[in-house]
Amino acid sequence: MMDMGADETASGWVWVSTALSFGPHFSSETAMQPSRELSRLVEIMARLRDPKTGCPWDIEQDFSTIKNYTIEEAYEVADAIDREDFDDLRDELGDLLLQPVYHAQMASERGLFDLGDVIEAVTTKMIRRHPHVFGPDAANDAAAAKDRWDAIKAEERARKAAKRPADAPPPSLLDDVPHVLPALARAEKLAKRAASVGFDWPDTAAVLEKADEELGEVASAIMADDKAAIAEELGDLLFAIANLARHLDVDPEAALRDANGKFTRRFAYVEARAREDGVALKDAGLERMDGYWNEIRAQDKAAE
Repeated sequence: MMDMGADETASGWVWVSTALSFGPHFSSETAMQPSRELSRLVEIMARLRDPKTGCPWDIEQDFSTIKNYTIEEAYEVADAIDREDFDDLRDELGDLLLQPVYHAQMASERGLFDLGDVIEAVTTKMIRRHPHVFGPDAANDAAAAKDRWDAIKAEERARKAAKRPADAPPPSLLDDVPHVLPALARAEKLAKRAASVGFDWPDTAAVLEKADEELGEVASAIMADDKAAIAEELGDLLFAIANLARHLDVDPEAALRDANGKFTRRFAYVEARAREDGVALKDAGLERMDGYWNEIRAQDKAAE
């Protein structure tokens, strides 16, 4: 936790002392310059949050208002990777790096923890979860390392559960699967966690059978024109599909993201062909657009 002692340097900085010297205080006259050092980013964030001289928008933020930006920045990193735009990736990683600094600054203002505590916690965790690197245990391949990682995480969950108050509800194996994950990703993680204790379909064929069953229930709900049932059964179908992806060792989020990208690219071709033919897309009609679509599908197949 933070040590609130402070020392003033010759340059005019007043540092709040921590193990990593994070948490500076400064005057409004202090010039700020870019730097390659993490400590400078911490300084900038502290300046932005200064109640007297900071940015009014940044001062108003709290954990709840910033969390959505944290999620958004992670997606923008993933997008840059998918596009293989490494200049953009550098910038997006910087935006993502700002997020833990922002949260740690807000926490330090409330006396909860600072960035040094965050770094200490994650380094402790990484050393503990890699005994095959930092300890005597051996792991001959990636699968063995992953199994060891999962076992250590299970031990950590058990220790956390043991610390719960006596009057707290009994812990669930699924308690720490984050609710804010994209729904497909969370479905895969929930099912994987349940599978760790044997609650799973025996093989891929059984999951396919379950998906087919859920598709039939969607059809029945549609026939009954029951909107609530349609939504429920579609959810069950998507959950089954996420599990099918898990059994096939496919990331369902990545698979759907790739499908979205393919649709976007093919629809852009449809738009371009309509322009070539001098036809407004809204006037093209389904038959013409379907023809354009089949053209790009055929080109994709030929390129495989």
